[in-house]
Amino acid sequence: MVDKNKMPLAVGVAFVAFTTQFGGGFASGAQIYSYFINYGIWGLFLPLLSQFLLAFFFWYGLRYAFLHKTYDYRAFGDSFYGKYKVLFSNLYEITYLILIATATSAAFATGGSTLNSLFGIPYWLCTLVVGAFIFIISLYGTNIVRKCASTLSVLIIIGLVVVLVPNIIVQFGTITESIGRMAAGELPVSSSESGLFGAALKSAILYFAFQLPSIGLMYQHTEPLTDVKQVDRAALYMFLCNFIAMMLSIIGMLAIAFKPELEGASVPMLVFVQNGVGAGILTPIISILIILGAVSTGVNMIAGIVTRTVNAVERRMDESKRAQGHMIRAAIAALVFTVGVWAISQVGLMAIVKRGYAYLGYAGFISVMIPFVLSMLHVGPFGKVEQKQ
Repeated sequence: MVDKNKMPLAVGVAFVAFTTQFGGGFASGAQIYSYFINYGIWGLFLPLLSQFLLAFFFWYGLRYAFLHKTYDYRAFGDSFYGKYKVLFSNLYEITYLILIATATSAAFATGGSTLNSLFGIPYWLCTLVVGAFIFIISLYGTNIVRKCASTLSVLIIIGLVVVLVPNIIVQFGTITESIGRMAAGELPVSSSESGLFGAALKSAILYFAFQLPSIGLMYQHTEPLTDVKQVDRAALYMFLCNFIAMMLSIIGMLAIAFKPELEGASVPMLVFVQNGVGAGILTPIISILIILGAVSTGVNMIAGIVTRTVNAVERRMDESKRAQGHMIRAAIAALVFTVGVWAISQVGLMAIVKRGYAYLGYAGFISVMIPFVLSMLHVGPFGKVEQKQ
């Protein structure tokens, strides 16, 4: 793993955000096609907006969590929402459960399906392997999760560069041709959208809103920070890393925007690799990236709800007793949530999962975005709050 002692904490926090957003859906290319490329030429510009909004709102929330020492999403909600905490803290609890049920079960399913296709092992056993890894990592607390996220981020970024850069160079002519066709109003072969700016803008904002609820798993990572400037740097690194990775993928996959094979493809990135150079080598690399992305998303999200649950139990205990049995409490919480999400992934309720993503975006809009905006309007984005002691 990456040595966290040699890596600034702000970079580690940014990498947790990176691995949370860029899971299996991103590595497969399906998410980027659905929310951006399908809308034509606007897909080249609107990722800047969605990634800026996401980094800005994450910065605002993490800054508050650091200054108020609210290191899990329930403690944050009870402090941030004030007299409205009964409504909004509980609403966010529901939002986070939707997040766990949808995104994490999808991560199990994605990782399990990819392992199944690579090795021919039964699907349920593949998801069990993914679940075991997620359980073990999330059990050992935020330092290990951040260290794991840093390692996975480096591997994912290296993998993306290895897969995308050579193919972008080789297929650059096709990419520029695709840009020209989209600039003229033509849409990718798999698109059913209008190509209008309004629809593309709505999709970019929905993508931001869907990703926003994952801020709840980030609060725990502000505890080891020592200066609010580290939060500022983490948000900047988060924006740069996420935006560059997304744009690199979008530009690369423009090479297949008008390929007939794209029609109905569940893994657009695989179509991209198979139409480029080094398919024999890069196809397994893409599969590994999908698995790493799925595992990283699952680890981050399970760790967030484990921290919240264990903190809630330990707040009711004497300080002298909190250290006793802490690992047992964490293990029970991690096991319960991991098994629960694993069970959902076995049922295969993909229609429910898809609806869950839509509901998640609307829930995030109500429970996070609106209160954050109202807070900014009330005290300003740089409003004075008590300092961490």
